[in-house]
Amino acid sequence: MSVLPDNGKIPLLVLVGPTAVGKSKLALKISHFLNTDIISADSAQVYRRLDIGTAKPNPEEQLAVKHHLINIIDPDKFYSAADYQRDADKVIGQIWRQGKLPFMVGGTGLYIKAVTDRYAFGPKGASRELRSAYEHLARTEGLDKLYARLKAVDPDAAEKIHHNDQKRIIRALEVYTLEGKPISTQVSSTYPHESPYRTVIFGLTMERDMLYRRIENRVDKMLEQGFLDEVHSLYKEGYDDDAPGMQVLGYRQLLAYLKKYMSWEETIIEIKKQTRNLAKRQLTWFRRENIFEWFKITEQSLLDNITENIYSKVKDITP
Repeated sequence: MSVLPDNGKIPLLVLVGPTAVGKSKLALKISHFLNTDIISADSAQVYRRLDIGTAKPNPEEQLAVKHHLINIIDPDKFYSAADYQRDADKVIGQIWRQGKLPFMVGGTGLYIKAVTDRYAFGPKGASRELRSAYEHLARTEGLDKLYARLKAVDPDAAEKIHHNDQKRIIRALEVYTLEGKPISTQVSSTYPHESPYRTVIFGLTMERDMLYRRIENRVDKMLEQGFLDEVHSLYKEGYDDDAPGMQVLGYRQLLAYLKKYMSWEETIIEIKKQTRNLAKRQLTWFRRENIFEWFKITEQSLLDNITENIYSKVKDITP
């Protein structure tokens, strides 16, 4: 078992960045270098059977390095930031007790901040019945009306949530209904709770044009690998657009194509556009955070050099 530092806090290494910037590839190198596991902080990779469209590590990569908090729920189950905080705390403790440096990697800022900044979550948890009612309203009246309702009761949350992000819109309304207060106030009640972790966060960034080219190439590659077949298989098994997993970017567009709501060309354009928008929002989010150091990825970047650079900065907190 590792001995805690003098401040009593478990060291936690975190690697963040926008989608398609190269986090996974670098994380594999870092985990080998540090002889540790990877804790995924990705709100799409928690779902089983969502493999191609979430850029989940392939079986060989999962065999080479143990990945935590992927493939943990079925696509029809809801998984919140509060769930992630609980599960990540457990995994971090387990890894530390094994004498390894806990290493979190991902692009879901809400998940990461739930752990590092100790977001306070309401005591009433979740309501399946209430969530189903809001999902029904989204189908019958339109998501735009739910989003307008959220703007009325919690404008701060609405500003941070994309108007097409059904899962987070419904969760915010659910919290407001159950707790009687906006979900955005959870952040303001966070800071009195001191973090149990000594967190060091590194970020990856990239020139926008290069990042957008990577995104478009990755979408094309996913489609070549059978992304549409993956969505079709899930749909045939009964996972429809009311399943949280089918609201994941790419899955909801391909499902709309299968239902003949969009043409193939429109579908591909929309997936690429929304993925670019996601990357933009992620960069905006992370640039507001306390990043220890940013690494700019270029065509000439050597991941081994970045790995060694990160190791040199965290070796003193590595067991």
